[in-house]
Amino acid sequence: MKYPDFFNTIETITLQDKLSNFLGAFDEGTVEFSFLDVVKSAGHSCPTVLGAYMMTREGLKALYKDEVPKRGEIQVEFNENENEGVAGVIASVVTQITGATVNLGFKGLAGNFNRKNLMSFDANINANVRFTRKDSKESVEVVYDASMIPADTNMSMLMQRCIQNVASKEERLEFGKLWQNRVHLISQNTSHVISVV
Repeated sequence: MKYPDFFNTIETITLQDKLSNFLGAFDEGTVEFSFLDVVKSAGHSCPTVLGAYMMTREGLKALYKDEVPKRGEIQVEFNENENEGVAGVIASVVTQITGATVNLGFKGLAGNFNRKNLMSFDANINANVRFTRKDSKESVEVVYDASMIPADTNMSMLMQRCIQNVASKEERLEFGKLWQNRVHLISQNTSHVISVV
């Protein structure tokens, strides 16, 4: 499987998952997610998928500080409706990493490991997403804005040609290269595109 090299340069996210430990899936429940993992699930790499990944990574860093984040024990709230814009795409990435779901997740064993009802939408927050620890009730809000990382000036024209199915093979390859170049640039500018409050 071939993919852009920069995927491997993006910092991974490590969590501790009590359910994985209980069921013997991962030693001590330690689970690591990479950007490549979420790209595989999403089926593509774009600023939205990267933004969801980065918001989760930076939000959990701020929320847990020197502790390992606890997968399945994090509540997630979005300011948008699940059918609005790209909220659903972002939520899918966040679910993969945190385990939080609205109503489709694991319902638990004898009251433990419940992943349902940990995610909600239409929250009254001034950020894209809020992460809250179930144990301490501490929370952080995260804003993602990649608008300061502009797309190449040729990308829009190439996208239209690709969509209209009139692009040459070379143009299609160039479009994909330019698209991923922007994703790469965004990944290198965490402090400029992510704000945690």
